[in-house]
Amino acid sequence: MSDARPPHRLDLPLGFDADPVARRIGLVVLATDHTTEPDFARMVAGPRLGVYVARIAYANPTTPENLAAMQPDLARGAALLLPDERLDAICYSCTSASVVIGDDAVAAAIGDGKPGVPVVTPTRAAVEALRGLGARRISILTPYTVETSASVGPHFEAQGFSVDALSCLGLDDDRRMARLDATTLVEAARAALAPGSEALFVSCTALRSAAIAGAIETELGVPVVTSNLATAWACARLVGESPRVDARLAALPLPDPAAFA
Repeated sequence: MSDARPPHRLDLPLGFDADPVARRIGLVVLATDHTTEPDFARMVAGPRLGVYVARIAYANPTTPENLAAMQPDLARGAALLLPDERLDAICYSCTSASVVIGDDAVAAAIGDGKPGVPVVTPTRAAVEALRGLGARRISILTPYTVETSASVGPHFEAQGFSVDALSCLGLDDDRRMARLDATTLVEAARAALAPGSEALFVSCTALRSAAIAGAIETELGVPVVTSNLATAWACARLVGESPRVDARLAALPLPDPAAFA
């Protein structure tokens, strides 16, 4: 027999603080994602800007079929982000799946789970970033296999860019992509940039490339846009902030905020 007394409710007036977070950004990330949350914590989150995360099921290898399989789960993931509370933007953090599923289809699925919130995808953010930088001729680097990379170039060409070169590293597991070191990423960027290209897009939210975008720009002499750099920039700009990162893109306004409406 326990000697503990039953709980006693204190009859005290309760005071509640106003929400100290002025703006809220939601992230829908893959179950296997190692990189997006640390990148957004470093570049975007702050005392007045909260970042909230939901994870959805994903199974390697990174193939078009496995990427497309995430689409039915997008609404559920979005609905788990602070249910019945306001968000100012939602980012779906997978570049290759945004290509396979399509930006509009991703936005529609997330809207089913969290209506009325601007939706940022890495591909749409990268398009706006490259336009803001004035680049029309681009080179693209991906960590994916040839099969998964094949649709990335046409996606950007459909948005009016000339793709001078599309290079890939042949990986099919996003956990290995997240472990590529800075030296490898810089060397791959150098090898991927074609003569005459006005910018380099480094695809994949798994890559730890946003933090070294400025260093790669110094090495190459052209603007560099990475997936997480682009989404952090777009999300921050949508709520009136700037991302904390050393890269040319950081200081630019969004060319077309309505692209994410």
